[in-house]
Amino acid sequence: MTSTLATPESRAAALGAVSAKWLAAGLSTAPADRQAAAEAVRLAYRSAGLPEPRHIVWFASPLAGARAAALLTGRRGLPGATPDAADAVVEAELRAQGCPPVHGSAGPSVRAAVRTNPWAAARAEAHELLGPDGWAGLWSACGADVWRLVNDRLATPLRTHLRGELPVHARAVLLDAVGGQHDAGWLAAFDAAAAPYVPAPTPATPSAGAPSSSTWASPAGSVSSAGPSSSAGPSSSAPPEPQFSAGPVGAAAWATTRPAASTPSSPDAAPAPVFSAGPVGAVWATTGPVPGEAALHAVQRLAGLAGVARSAGWWWPYASVAILTDRPDAVHRDNIGRLHAADTPALHYTDGYALHAWRGMPIPSDLVERLGRLTYRQIADERNAELRRVMLEHFGYERYLREAGAQRVAQDEAGVLWRLNFNDDEPLVMVEVINSTPEPDGTSRVYWLRVPPTTRTPREGVAWTFGLTEAEYHPLIQT
Repeated sequence: MTSTLATPESRAAALGAVSAKWLAAGLSTAPADRQAAAEAVRLAYRSAGLPEPRHIVWFASPLAGARAAALLTGRRGLPGATPDAADAVVEAELRAQGCPPVHGSAGPSVRAAVRTNPWAAARAEAHELLGPDGWAGLWSACGADVWRLVNDRLATPLRTHLRGELPVHARAVLLDAVGGQHDAGWLAAFDAAAAPYVPAPTPATPSAGAPSSSTWASPAGSVSSAGPSSSAGPSSSAPPEPQFSAGPVGAAAWATTRPAASTPSSPDAAPAPVFSAGPVGAVWATTGPVPGEAALHAVQRLAGLAGVARSAGWWWPYASVAILTDRPDAVHRDNIGRLHAADTPALHYTDGYALHAWRGMPIPSDLVERLGRLTYRQIADERNAELRRVMLEHFGYERYLREAGAQRVAQDEAGVLWRLNFNDDEPLVMVEVINSTPEPDGTSRVYWLRVPPTTRTPREGVAWTFGLTEAEYHPLIQT
């Protein structure tokens, strides 16, 4: 395998590949790899200095997992907590997996030791290595989009929906949960921070020893810069050939030994690095301290968390029991990544737990059944303003304005302004515009633009859609 000098383009491509890998993991609907996930959980406990959990149990959805957590932590036994049929199913599942359904038997939550503290240590380590600008640039290039598409647009609505579905006494266990595949955003950033590259031929000069915002320092770069000088011969400056081998938890492990600059007995001899790509990514580790070299030891300790994220959904770590859940078997999103489906759950699990959503907003399942039979009167009578907007979008603004008797407010060369008042929400104000470019069949399409309630003229409304005032709006050509 031949290594080439990294360029800004190749680094950008590598970051894009890491981001795409973790986005795929965060959105995966493949069956959980239960064996790999269980091994990764044990690794996460060991990395945190904890004994491995006595029991690792599985449930088909985060709702069932949360109920199991409430039972095993004793929350189901709180005053006012009445067992129901779902609890009986959870108890049967636990027994079938050899875990007695005893209240309080899970022990305390170890989320802080397994997830929170290692994350903080890895972030501090990467931040120190890359510098403030380097870390911010890395996050922007690799972690931010994955976080937005997975955490903000999938995990957050799921957590909100779970709170509504769980009994009051069980909701606190959501604070104990680890995201599993939904931790993909920050794992992508740490993976990229640990991925090695060989510096470009003419490196930028860092200021005060910190990397610039456009260049990410990496452990590999540090090792390379501290390597043998060119006087030791061509072979001493060439990157070593890595040897691929399978590592734990389905990860890849690389091991290399670079040529020494001098004899092993020399005090100036550089130690042979071990380049290992664990579940989190590729990191350089050295056999001894060398000035200028770095190894992301804290990032390596995230390997267990990363292994679970690639293999399973949400999970709950307790001292004696780890509760794991499967990934969803269906995820439907709109063109900007929000959970969205008109006639089916936007998020679905194999045990039937489902979340219905319209453009990212969770909606009641019975609303989905009613969307195809809506009337304008049902929309007008809906007291929840957010649900009314969902109904309006599905029903169609033009149809609703027509059937509900909207008021024609004004007309000018830009179009027609319509207004419809609601008792408990802002007025629906829209501009009806006609496309000035005819279609191939000679007809002209009609468009409806929703504008602020304060709009007085169609021209003002059209100007607002371009971010202009009516006085600033002077189109030379209309299309």
